[in-house]
Amino acid sequence: MITSVAFFAILVFGAQDRGAQEKVEGPNAINLPSQNPLITEGDAHYARRQDGRVGALANPREIALAVASYDRASEAPDSAEARWKLARALYFLAAYTGQDADGQAAIYEKARRVGDDAIHILERRAKNRGAAPFEGRAPSDIAAAVLSDRDAAPTFFWTGVAWGQWALTSGKMKAARTGAAEKIRDDAMIVIALDPEFEEGGGYRILGRLHHQAPKLPFLTPWVSREKALENLRRAVAVNDRNFVNRHFLAEALADGGAAERAEAVKIEEKIAVDAPSPGHLVEDLSTQEEAKKNLVQWKK
Repeated sequence: MITSVAFFAILVFGAQDRGAQEKVEGPNAINLPSQNPLITEGDAHYARRQDGRVGALANPREIALAVASYDRASEAPDSAEARWKLARALYFLAAYTGQDADGQAAIYEKARRVGDDAIHILERRAKNRGAAPFEGRAPSDIAAAVLSDRDAAPTFFWTGVAWGQWALTSGKMKAARTGAAEKIRDDAMIVIALDPEFEEGGGYRILGRLHHQAPKLPFLTPWVSREKALENLRRAVAVNDRNFVNRHFLAEALADGGAAERAEAVKIEEKIAVDAPSPGHLVEDLSTQEEAKKNLVQWKK
């Protein structure tokens, strides 16, 4: 009989390390039907990820079943879709189901690994079309090489998210020394080059958050800039000013500034706290509202 702990371990780590086997989207890609029935099954479970929630805390059942379906689908060696959807589901599992710090770290570690596997698949497809290898190339060049690939934008977006969350759980200094900041920056810039409106300004959101959260270290991350943080987060809000996370990240970046910027940050969080959450992202938005309310308590002391 499989215990609940063992079952969870299978969902997170998989029956085997498929990353070792792999040697090697336009704006509506997420909505396109998959030809893989396991991905279709995973999509159905992912769409029910809010079922059984208690406030902003998701019940792990449906998202764990989504992870299991995508994990099995990723046995297909050329399926980037299975992998970016697995990374997306792992992010939700780690962020919204009450995992402890060790559980989150393990889940984000797998998410970034499968995201990188998806990028390797995109690279192989691009090379088959005559493109050069990705290593050492500018984000704009990589974006041009994968522009026709429906999996490109979601792959780079969710891989960037996974790396960002892994960096936060692993420690910002450790992550900076492993090159995580450059990896996240380049993934975000590729998403922006592919589709600035993808995931409601998602590329700008990742890039702005990175500039706000990453430590500025000589020789490692000298390019980190608060000005760039605000610039990119304002661009994300300009793409979609209803998105809770766009506004919340901007508020947190503004809160580090002077009196006028702190006042703007308070107004943004106050608005988030009373706005109606999106039915399609209910758990995510309720969680962001909770964070906004906590910030307001601290900032108004």
